[in-house]
Amino acid sequence: MDIHIRKEGRAGRITLHRPKALNALTYQMCLDIEASLDAWRDDAAVDLVIIDAEGDKAFCAGGDIQDLYNASVAGNFAFGQTFWRDEYRLNEKIFNYPKPYVALMQGFVMGGGVGVSCHGSHRIVCETSKIAMPECGIGLIPDVGGSLMLARAPGKLGEYLGTTGARMNAGNAIYGGFADTFVARERWNSLLSQLIETGDPNCIDEVKMAAPVATLQERQGDIDTFFDNTDLSKVRATLLEASTEFSITTAKQIDQKSPLSVATTPILIARVRAENTIESALFEEYNFTHRAAEHGDFIEGIKATIIDRDHTPNWRFACLEDVDQSYINKMLAPYDEASF
Repeated sequence: MDIHIRKEGRAGRITLHRPKALNALTYQMCLDIEASLDAWRDDAAVDLVIIDAEGDKAFCAGGDIQDLYNASVAGNFAFGQTFWRDEYRLNEKIFNYPKPYVALMQGFVMGGGVGVSCHGSHRIVCETSKIAMPECGIGLIPDVGGSLMLARAPGKLGEYLGTTGARMNAGNAIYGGFADTFVARERWNSLLSQLIETGDPNCIDEVKMAAPVATLQERQGDIDTFFDNTDLSKVRATLLEASTEFSITTAKQIDQKSPLSVATTPILIARVRAENTIESALFEEYNFTHRAAEHGDFIEGIKATIIDRDHTPNWRFACLEDVDQSYINKMLAPYDEASF
């Protein structure tokens, strides 16, 4: 059983149940979560929804991309397009859900895991939480509505997080707008019991604690200076010219990602920041992701990081300076336009 969905007390409960796979989301799991939310929306017996996960290592380390890779290699691009379309529909439903949606996020929370947790109304992290948007490393862009959270993060923090895939601990996640409340993991069982019994999310306030220091807040000035340009090749040059430990590390993180993906990400975030809705964010993301296997670096990114694990991808563009702006424009064109 990959997912355990049930009603307990006043709560609708969703528990991801693939701990050995770091609770990676399958297509069917997305459909099951959506069906449960639809059923509970007007169910008077359900006052709130709780989503959590088995195991200590991860709430959800992302989508299960093996099937996406296999289909894409076989030339079946429609499978991925359908997966992303339906997953994004779920993300929008969570964002706009009319009842409290409580997410308990331990360990790794990445990619698709962000999509089913960080759009909730009550997002709880603990001492093991590690939240990130690492999609550029596999030839995608920050998606599942994550581009909206990046766009709304302080200053240019979103551009930094989206292009580097940097992991946030609990304090940084709260500062960045990906979480709300720090509760020590040892208190979660007691909190769950209260939520189930009362159906009232206000009980979270009774157990919340001071979060760890947000180290990203201390870096905000540097981040805003370095990332004050949607041309990432110029950002990278500025990072290398500064030649500080932080700037060099940041440049190296960017260099490990798909040049097409990281070059597109600041432009995507700027568009989403201007539009500032979950619907527009998901639309803009889908423009790119539905083309990512056929015209982007998705297949190569998965091959290098997950299949061969040699981490020597042959990206479509060799470096940031080679990325053609017209190609980015094609990747971000409305998805119903024949741009290639």
